[in-house]
Amino acid sequence: MGYFKYFNFFVDNCNHFFGTQWNVAKIILPLGISFYTFQQLAYLIDAYKRTVARCSLGQYVLFVIFFPQLVAGPIVHYQEMIPQLGKVRVIDWESMYRGITIFVIGLAKKILIADTLATYVQNGYAHVDQLAFVSTWIVSLCYTFQLYFDFSGYADMAIGSGLLFGIRLPENFNSPYQALDIQDFWRRWHMTLSTWLKNYIYISLGGSRCSRARTCVNLFLTFFIGGIWHGAGWGFIIWGTLHGLATIVHRLWQLTGIHFSKFAAWLITFNFINIAWIFFRAESLSKATTVLRKMFDLSCLNAVDACTTLREAIQLIGGTLFSGNQCLKLILMCCALAFLCLCFKNAQRWTERLTLRPLFLKTCILSLIVWLSWTIMAQRSDKIEFLYWQF
Repeated sequence: MGYFKYFNFFVDNCNHFFGTQWNVAKIILPLGISFYTFQQLAYLIDAYKRTVARCSLGQYVLFVIFFPQLVAGPIVHYQEMIPQLGKVRVIDWESMYRGITIFVIGLAKKILIADTLATYVQNGYAHVDQLAFVSTWIVSLCYTFQLYFDFSGYADMAIGSGLLFGIRLPENFNSPYQALDIQDFWRRWHMTLSTWLKNYIYISLGGSRCSRARTCVNLFLTFFIGGIWHGAGWGFIIWGTLHGLATIVHRLWQLTGIHFSKFAAWLITFNFINIAWIFFRAESLSKATTVLRKMFDLSCLNAVDACTTLREAIQLIGGTLFSGNQCLKLILMCCALAFLCLCFKNAQRWTERLTLRPLFLKTCILSLIVWLSWTIMAQRSDKIEFLYWQF
């Protein structure tokens, strides 16, 4: 990872800060390198501690390269996978129905929601100079929802694919935008990465067994490393730093005994997450700071008076990138997606209680296959990729 993922970043920054002229050919990043590297690191660390169960070479190779989770997670642990690999497989129609259902839900999240939002996000970040107060918030919220539906959509497809083979992969998302504090968010978002960082970095540094000051340092370093894990760029480093500082603030705030209402706690948490994602998405720090500045620039409100219609007002404070109708449409879309994230269970929880008769199960499976085929054929011809493959 140090060579493939960070070497060019190190060289570029040396050239920038020290005026060196090092010229290194761009290194092609192997697909999903962070996921299978962390997976094998966990195995090696536990083997060194002699807590790992014995397994054959064939089981280990299958554990590492099991295709549904290979390139974008979930980051599986040997204790979750190896006991399942030696079992005799028989067709389990209920498991297959759950698998196909979760897979189709994940595919719909990706193609019907995330890829639709991607158009507006790409347009917004490519033309930040044309954004204003309303359109900047729209673009930031579109990315917040795009990232969730893109990555959770892939996780659903990986979990669904695993169930077709009788393999249960760990849950990776549990309605993270319902979180009421930043610690709760990290218990729900990319749960397998959070568990890995906790077990192999936070606890190794001393965890919360140290003094209060050292515990805060451990928290900060864990999220700082988590930011760097996501990518070689200052935006990822700042994103990890912000989450580390927010976790420390939350830890210290708990000591005061002061509690917010649930709505206020959710609003503060969600807005912090939304703002932090700007550094995660922006191609440069200058674009990130421009977006942040325009999110809180209320000077455009001076152009609105009592005679201005709602559509005209949105157009005046929305910038030149989107029309008034587009702004209204995107505002309603963001409200609908927020309602979906806040009021519905995720795919795994929703399908947990599915108990149907075998004949009906087979009918449902065939229907889902038809829907899956239609969804694939309906996908657009432009470039479509999963956001987390680059990590």
